[in-house]
Amino acid sequence: MKKWMKLTAAAVAATALIYGCGGNSGGEKKADDGEKQIAVVQVMQHGSLDAANQGFLDGLKERGYGADKISVDQQNAQGDQSNLKTIASRFKANRPDLICAISTPAAQAVANEIHDLPIIGCAITDFETAKLVKSNSRPETNVTGVNDRGPVEKQVDMGLKFLPAAKRLGLIYSSSEVNSQIQADQAKAHAASLGLTVVERTVSSVNDIQQAAESMVGQVDFIYVPTDNVIASSIPTLVKVTDPAKIPVFVGADSMAKDGALGSLSVDFYKSGIQAGHMAADVLDGKIKTQDTAVEDPEVLEVIINKKSVETLGLTIPDEYKNAKMVG
Repeated sequence: MKKWMKLTAAAVAATALIYGCGGNSGGEKKADDGEKQIAVVQVMQHGSLDAANQGFLDGLKERGYGADKISVDQQNAQGDQSNLKTIASRFKANRPDLICAISTPAAQAVANEIHDLPIIGCAITDFETAKLVKSNSRPETNVTGVNDRGPVEKQVDMGLKFLPAAKRLGLIYSSSEVNSQIQADQAKAHAASLGLTVVERTVSSVNDIQQAAESMVGQVDFIYVPTDNVIASSIPTLVKVTDPAKIPVFVGADSMAKDGALGSLSVDFYKSGIQAGHMAADVLDGKIKTQDTAVEDPEVLEVIINKKSVETLGLTIPDEYKNAKMVG
């Protein structure tokens, strides 16, 4: 195993994270000089999770836990479930003061293995449905944090703002992510209320994305992708198929719009990371316990439009999105 490594915030800017927040003060001190030991696990690397990771460290720093006060063990599972189990075992053996889990799979892996150390989670859609807490309002476990629940209905509505005559909605997401299933169910229910026909495809890995997208060509008017880690890591693969077919893609995460999807009404994952970092600092300070601290909603949402995608698809930005954050 690697030794504990002291990292500056900049050194981890490229790693991905989920917010996990634990309520016990829990763990053995590993450093003689009083440094707090922080363990971070990220399911894979992509823009939204990377932003959450950086935000988490910056949030800790804002509350007095900068690089001189903490040692950080950064671990990335690279999308491999077996790696998550290994990382969870590592953390259990090392007993850090606090664990930050970025994404639902990462949080589930550490929470299943570790019950007596505080876990702060982020980039998690629904802590309760993922069985990380007994209730989002009162966890009663060693886990709490910040969810990444965006307004799914409004994200689908964004597609109709660009394509008011659309009748067919495509959904594509990972079959292994409970967070994605939750959002897909919401999208399907909303689509039904709007009279839209839904064409649904699930993938088990990034290798399935191209084929799934190709099967939708001619079958859908626009596609919605939730905050799905597998798809988020390979948006260029998706739009390589959809752009030539003139199928707009609307997404649940800001990084996915930056990577080529047309637009998103999204959680600001960096700011949500800061929010999770503040929760973690409160745990370390003994101000809160995870079991008593409600899972928080993200404080900031933003509309993001990829101008290059709009131009490629020959669409016009609706007036209500003229002041959106433009990327691409």
